[in-house]
Amino acid sequence: MSKIKLGVIFGGMSTENEVSVASATSILNNLDREKYEIYPIYIGKDGIWYEYEEMGEKREFGQSVKQDKKIPDVMQYLKNLDVLFPVLHGLYGEDGTIQGLFELLKVPYVGCKVLASSVGMDKVYTKIVFEKAGLEQAKYVYVRKYKDNYIYVDSQFNEKVMSLDEVAEIVQQKLKYPMFIKPSNSGSSVGINKAKNKEELEKNIEFAAQFDNKILIEEGIVGQEVECAVLGNEEVIASYVGEIRAADEFYSYDAKYKNEASKTDIPADLPEEVAEKIRKQAIKAFKAIDGKGLSRVDFFVEKDTKKVYINEINTLPGFTNISMYPKLFEASGISYKELLSKLIDLARE
Repeated sequence: MSKIKLGVIFGGMSTENEVSVASATSILNNLDREKYEIYPIYIGKDGIWYEYEEMGEKREFGQSVKQDKKIPDVMQYLKNLDVLFPVLHGLYGEDGTIQGLFELLKVPYVGCKVLASSVGMDKVYTKIVFEKAGLEQAKYVYVRKYKDNYIYVDSQFNEKVMSLDEVAEIVQQKLKYPMFIKPSNSGSSVGINKAKNKEELEKNIEFAAQFDNKILIEEGIVGQEVECAVLGNEEVIASYVGEIRAADEFYSYDAKYKNEASKTDIPADLPEEVAEKIRKQAIKAFKAIDGKGLSRVDFFVEKDTKKVYINEINTLPGFTNISMYPKLFEASGISYKELLSKLIDLARE
């Protein structure tokens, strides 16, 4: 039987280029060479596509990628492949943009389609869909950067232009400290900060606006930060629930990828009925955004009440050797190599 021509696409123009390369390196080293003829494709930060020639080499996180062999006709190159595996995190790779290109080319690809990718990437619109699905969430406020001011958007989508000071005042009326300030379209915790007072709140709103003009401000929940992986198209399964033990105040970019003191516990230390509730809610959230293939769904479990709050969904989760998505399924009985094959089968399905 002839091998499946598999294009593994990574890098990209987002702030998560290095994370993407780390994920792809791990995937390339674990794909079944008996089943797949592998075509690694690197997208530079400038958006230029290259054939990747460093497969199998040991890499350090953040190490630069050789950019020698440009792909002259990207469309034709992709059309000649049987399946595409985007390992792209963040903007232009996880937000439905590249998925739209694959749809136009009519080439099967791993993971969520255009709608689920775009909704899952935008934290504000994810919240709106989750509200409709009846999933409990932390209280939040949505604002947009507008010239030198901000637009406050209420729960009925009425808008009002305000100064930063006025935004901070209304946020304080609606939410309790500590709060988390997030760019709406950003992954790997890039641009996210915690505020314990008005001064920090204002500073962190300004900082988040550097990454996206849409900003989400959430009330902090004291408790466990847990994650659940899902796999499937129509028949979706959920993994064990894992717990994040961040080395920093919260699971920041540095805590995820640079601080080895950050730990994960699989399974999480939770009553079984709470873990089962999280698994069911993870599948519900995935189906609510019309997910396909894979996602990792993140939750908080309140310390005293054990109440479950959904945080967000990640439609193209990290695949590094320390990433939660493959680790959760490995603990659930599906090896890394087997997981990759299942994802490619789901794409072809």
